[in-house]
Amino acid sequence: MPPFGGTRAFRGRIVTVQCDEDNVLARQALSEAGEGRVLVVDGGGSLRCALMGDQMAELAVENGWAGVIVNGAVRDVVALRRLPFGLAARGSNPLKSGKWGTGRRDVDVTFGGVTFRPGDTVCVDDDGLVVLP
Repeated sequence: MPPFGGTRAFRGRIVTVQCDEDNVLARQALSEAGEGRVLVVDGGGSLRCALMGDQMAELAVENGWAGVIVNGAVRDVVALRRLPFGLAARGSNPLKSGKWGTGRRDVDVTFGGVTFRPGDTVCVDDDGLVVLP
């Protein structure tokens, strides 16, 4: 997963969202106090629309999130690179996601051969990521 944020290495306790082309639950999570946590958004790997853009990333920075990992696409990549924020994603797409509020939060999600469990710690850098219980 290539980096899209201005911070290339980040770490924090995991919070998860599982969704399908709908970023409402991710926005709700990033609206909370981040306390240095990392939001893992499992969008099923879809690149058909972006699950996060610069406005959500700015919200995350304001609320103290260390970063976000998106198993899917992001948008506004030039603006994202300017933010002091860790962001890794599968790719980019300028199309916005749906806003239905569907999905699940705080569940184990698995992609890329890694299981992300809420409360575990994830460390991300240019070499990849590792999850620590």
